[in-house]
Amino acid sequence: MRRELTPGRRRILDVLETAGQPLGAYEMIDRIADLSGKRPAPISIYRALDFLVENGLAHRLASRNAFLACDHGHEASDPVAFLICDTCGAVAEATSEPMQRSLEAVAQQVGFSPRSRVIEVTGTCAACQAA
Repeated sequence: MRRELTPGRRRILDVLETAGQPLGAYEMIDRIADLSGKRPAPISIYRALDFLVENGLAHRLASRNAFLACDHGHEASDPVAFLICDTCGAVAEATSEPMQRSLEAVAQQVGFSPRSRVIEVTGTCAACQAA
């Protein structure tokens, strides 16, 4: 059952959507404090982030311990690849039916039941390559 997007959760999602880059929890605390004049408790930020990730509204980049808003209309259970630029920090999100089939086949071959289907690929984006 999907829970409600409360004002606090909405604020966290708004911060992620306007950031334009992945943010750590403490960066979000600082941004919310700047906006509201109140410094939220870390636990409230982490709970909101857990909700957003669980409901497919945000993603966690494990390699950066950071979060970003989901800008695609895919299901929360769909596999997602993040293409992370080492130079500028830009993150592109991609998902596809062939990627989903490939991951399912690999997992099935070894009898594995995935809980999360996130792939992080680092490299250089097109803009940085052109520069």
